[in-house]
Amino acid sequence: MFLKLFLAFTLIPFLEIYLLIKIGTHIGAFNTVMIVILTGFLGALLARYQGLQTIQRVRKSLDRGEMPASEMLDALLILLAGIVLLTPGFLTDIAGLMLLIPRTRSLFKIWIRRKFAQWIDQNRVNISFYH
Repeated sequence: MFLKLFLAFTLIPFLEIYLLIKIGTHIGAFNTVMIVILTGFLGALLARYQGLQTIQRVRKSLDRGEMPASEMLDALLILLAGIVLLTPGFLTDIAGLMLLIPRTRSLFKIWIRRKFAQWIDQNRVNISFYH
């Protein structure tokens, strides 16, 4: 787990800086910065809109007496997308936008459910209410 976190916090920023420099040399520094700002702004607006829609779906499910598990997972992924979109860079913007597109978000939801099922099957998840 430490290795994955280390790679995520060193490799991703390194790749982001590399891409920003490479793209900046082709289209100019100002254009590169403006694209990053614009994608962050538009992504944040889209995340807000989808987040509000998801909250409405959660309320409707609760009103029907249903557990809004899928909607809650959507909300988590939309929140993650918003956070990632506010991080400057092209890779993070692509990842954030992929989480905001409902079709690709559903693929992430399938992957998360499978991963969680694997953890449960391997007894790697321990939920305890007593300390």
